Amino acid sequence: MNISANLTRREFISTTGKAATTLAAASVFAPNILSAKAPNETINVGQIGLGTRGGDLLNGLVNVDGIKMTAICDVYGPHRKKGVERCKNPDVKTYADYRELLADKNVDAVVISAPDHWHCQMVLDAVKAGKDIYCEKGFAHTIDEAKLMRAALKGSKTVFQLGHQARQSTCSLQAKEVIASGILGPVTLIRTGRFGNNDMAHPIWRWYGYYSQWEHPDPAQVIKDLNWDAWLGSAPKIPFNERHFWHWRCYWRYGTGQAGDLLSHELDLVQYLMGHGVPDTCSCTGVNALLKDDREVPDTWTANYHFEKLGRTVTFTGCMNSGVGQPIEVCGKDASLKFDGIAHDATSFTITPERHNDRTDLPKGYVVGKTPKQPNHLEDFFNCVRSRGTPKCGVDEAFIETATYLMSIESFRQQRVVRWDAAKEAIV
Repeated sequence: MNISANLTRREFISTTGKAATTLAAASVFAPNILSAKAPNETINVGQIGLGTRGGDLLNGLVNVDGIKMTAICDVYGPHRKKGVERCKNPDVKTYADYRELLADKNVDAVVISAPDHWHCQMVLDAVKAGKDIYCEKGFAHTIDEAKLMRAALKGSKTVFQLGHQARQSTCSLQAKEVIASGILGPVTLIRTGRFGNNDMAHPIWRWYGYYSQWEHPDPAQVIKDLNWDAWLGSAPKIPFNERHFWHWRCYWRYGTGQAGDLLSHELDLVQYLMGHGVPDTCSCTGVNALLKDDREVPDTWTANYHFEKLGRTVTFTGCMNSGVGQPIEVCGKDASLKFDGIAHDATSFTITPERHNDRTDLPKGYVVGKTPKQPNHLEDFFNCVRSRGTPKCGVDEAFIETATYLMSIESFRQQRVVRWDAAKEAIV
């Protein structure tokens, strides 16, 4: 078992930068040639980042047929230990420097589940290293990052999947087909939302290593086990701050708030269903209504998107202080389609005709068994690694999603309606 030495501050800073690095941009576009694996050949996988979501992904990875976890990486020692315990491979290599994992010739594909502010640099480096890539959302912090990543991925033979579970379900595919048939009539409104609620002693996004874990680890021991400078990467250099480490989703410098973490899930499924691309305009408001605990990102987030040529509005309402849900509802002129849960929890849907619609042939909703079972999002990725195909949420879909959620952030920050300039691919 190879446990790499911690990076020095100087070594790590030399390979990072806020704009996703000019150095990486200069060398990453050379195409890498990846040959398709034989159907029965094992795919060796390395995972970068083994925190909350990373741990869940690892639990799923070890149960995918035909893959083997050969390497894991995290800058925090207990996370590496967790990875070793779960990966079902006693010979797994462990790294504290993700670049050493990418240099490992025994790694075919990488799963990137590090905090969001690391996604761009890690994707660029993984492309350069010739690895296929599964990356957690949100894809990027800025449009410039998203463009850089898209160019690198398209300039290579890399198979890329953005992590979204909703596209894997049979009910989502069946709903997509129902909508495409036109039986709902013109769709002018789509309602989405994400709601959650905890007692005030356990505010959302303030857990310690897992969603339901509230026991506070000893900060002195954490800093001994953590390479803090490596964790910060391109983020502003500050002394160790345990709240930033454990609760990074609460701060703009590391994450993208409800926009990239929650809205992205719902709007990704809407894009899968409708295929309408980036919205024309967005207006968004956000406020910390109750969770005033030094978090920078709002606990309440409301975004309204408009598709002018389609005459369509898509809304998202997010609230961390209420458990009342808002599953995706596609509202047509003649009928509405409503799911039974949020994007990645949906298992069924119902169709309700409008009062003026006297058709008798409308389906009532999801028909069990009508749509073939779909591979889950991890299986879809590895199937495409073998076939060299495009996963359901490839880089083009990732770019659309990123532009969509970043529009809400820009509207919130500028306190005005923002527009997508399709020619320049810019939020204006």
